[in-house]
Amino acid sequence: MLVQIHTDKNIEGGSRFAEYFTTEIKNELARFDEIVTRVEVHITDENGNKSTPNDKKCVIEAKVEKKQPIAVTANADSPEKAFFEALEKMQRVLDTTVEKIKEH
Repeated sequence: MLVQIHTDKNIEGGSRFAEYFTTEIKNELARFDEIVTRVEVHITDENGNKSTPNDKKCVIEAKVEKKQPIAVTANADSPEKAFFEALEKMQRVLDTTVEKIKEH
């Protein structure tokens, strides 16, 4: 599974940030390795330098073999919180997708 982490100019990413999120994705989504070929994470600060509640946004998109890509979104006060909320959503969606694949 290929993992790509993208941040906007308002989020301090850095290599440790990307390594940490990549490790978390590989650990949490490991059971989907056979159907997920790539995961892209986009983390943005929707209000730039302004500080407002829930202005950090995380979109996680998973490329699933022989299916349309799946995307989930979460907003929170910090990039980390938004990431983990989106990751949790992605796990639920992939669980449902696997169940549907098994039914066919």
